[in-house]
Amino acid sequence: MKSFKAAVAQTASNPVDALASAGKAAAIIREAAGEGAKLIVFPEAFLGGYPKGASFGAPIGIRKPEGREAFRDYYERAIDLDGEEVALIAEATAETGLFAVMGCIERDGGTLYCTVLFFDGEKGLIGKHRKLMPTAGERLIWGFGDGSTMPVFETPLGRIGAVICWENYMPMLRMHMYSQGVSLYCAPTADDRDTWLPSMQHIALEGRCFVLSACQHITRGAFPDDHECALGDDPDTVLMRGGSAIVDPLGNVLAGPDFEGETVLYADIDLAAVARGKYDFDVTGHYARPDIFQLRVDGRPKRAVSNISDEPLSE
Repeated sequence: MKSFKAAVAQTASNPVDALASAGKAAAIIREAAGEGAKLIVFPEAFLGGYPKGASFGAPIGIRKPEGREAFRDYYERAIDLDGEEVALIAEATAETGLFAVMGCIERDGGTLYCTVLFFDGEKGLIGKHRKLMPTAGERLIWGFGDGSTMPVFETPLGRIGAVICWENYMPMLRMHMYSQGVSLYCAPTADDRDTWLPSMQHIALEGRCFVLSACQHITRGAFPDDHECALGDDPDTVLMRGGSAIVDPLGNVLAGPDFEGETVLYADIDLAAVARGKYDFDVTGHYARPDIFQLRVDGRPKRAVSNISDEPLSE
């Protein structure tokens, strides 16, 4: 498909009810399909919630009991990949044919991961990317992804991949994405600062790809009264102000940024712009210098425990 309409959903999740967030996302998917969209990107941690302003009771050298309870509560709000939330999104994409990129908090054993899920309209959930490097206090509550979940998917719309929030400041991760030929670079985020859009424009220019970034617009009032929040307890306080945008391969902003409230932004995507952009700059092709610089990527899963019974006997 050479050209199509894409969308980014700048919308607030329900931080205490992932199933309600999934239902809201499903409704937005159907709405976007009604507007003619073929691809939609949702914010970081949309299912499960981004606990903006919380410290989880962890001064250096101390873990307070209330922090442990806050983590237990957050853990219970996370999703399992075989759960109802995923089924709701898969149903909506199957019904509409949209490709959806969805941020979530994934529960795996006793660990939570900040994850992006990829839904193909025909095939359902086809893969995921776990955030490699949680930022600052996120490291207390989220585990680290490994090299086994850094996919780019070949689709009729183009080659789709995702990099989460401040992972976008990791040059080697970006280089790996470019090397896979990503043309639709999705950037779910919780960063609503003025500096975010220039970063997205830089990535679009660097990778000669379309960049679709989605951030929540959410207020303190969306969280329960007992949510610890360093930004205060006024329900009208904006915790994340959006700033979602769509950028073309030459850095032109096609939609956004929007800081006014919840919305869905749309833009027409002309995939021919990717080849036109690479005419004078292909960072992993004719503009690379492999005689000087090379990147080595370890894409193997890293398991804490391996069972020797899973390994064949040597003859």
